[in-house]
Amino acid sequence: MSVLVPESQRRTLDELVDRLDLSTGDTRAKRSAFWIMLTLSAVIAVSGVVGDSTATVIGAMIVAPLSVPILGVGLGIATGRAALIGRSLLLVGAGIALVVAIGFLFAQVLPSPDDVLSNSQVLGRTSPKLMDLTAALATGLVGVIAMTRRDVGDVLPGVAIAISLVPPLGVVGVCLGSHAPGLALGAFVLFASNMVAMIITATVVLIATGYGRQAGVAAARRGRAYVVLTAALILVAVPMVINTMSTLWAGQISDATRAWLNGMPGAEVTGVTLHSDTATISVLAPGDLPPADDLQSRVNELVPWNPRVVIVHTVGSRIGDR
Repeated sequence: MSVLVPESQRRTLDELVDRLDLSTGDTRAKRSAFWIMLTLSAVIAVSGVVGDSTATVIGAMIVAPLSVPILGVGLGIATGRAALIGRSLLLVGAGIALVVAIGFLFAQVLPSPDDVLSNSQVLGRTSPKLMDLTAALATGLVGVIAMTRRDVGDVLPGVAIAISLVPPLGVVGVCLGSHAPGLALGAFVLFASNMVAMIITATVVLIATGYGRQAGVAAARRGRAYVVLTAALILVAVPMVINTMSTLWAGQISDATRAWLNGMPGAEVTGVTLHSDTATISVLAPGDLPPADDLQSRVNELVPWNPRVVIVHTVGSRIGDR
């Protein structure tokens, strides 16, 4: 594995421990920096979510230090340091609680929470799909390589942007504070998938590059951790598979609706969302629609759980260029 981490650029195990374990070295300075930066990044992230500002959210991603204890869990698994795993998980758990609480508090002062729940920053993080998990695994791989090599540390800001950690947690808090637990769960799945992906890639790379062997840890001692990581990966992948399939089904429902509207001049499908047991279909049409039972039957043939069809009919037609 000298290609991944050349010996000339390889950080020592002690260097990695010093960077990822906040209970070694200057503990007080490390912890104060972690909590200050995490609090500020949470405020920035939630402000960006509430204000629907992509640039602000990206700023929060760069500032956020939450990847440090997450990578620390991977280092602890690879080197057999149970104490490091425990300390890192406690920090991650406390960090999650802090960011969610800040998002929740922001939601209490919003004049119109429904407007926030429909903005792009929230909607983009409440329905994660398999491609999000794929991207998280690849980004986690980049992150741990950058952490173990001295010559590519400058890519870490890009990694922080690509593998979003604090913004989804901010969305969780905002959604909980706005009485939308379903959306909050979706955002938490995105965070959890990113976290699990980082831990898995960190563990694999650190073992493959010899840090586990250097620490004198036998593979058998890591068996329980492998089982837990596999279970966690499956747990976060299941809802992402469902969301991916829901997107495919939404496209099929859209096609079925167009067929249902066939023969009605000026009618068009403007949007389809499939969430839980309801398929919401937005239609723009100048007159009365065909019987809704016909469309319900078409949807029942497409989607296994027979979701209830809700048609949002906007009376009118699109004015073409003249």
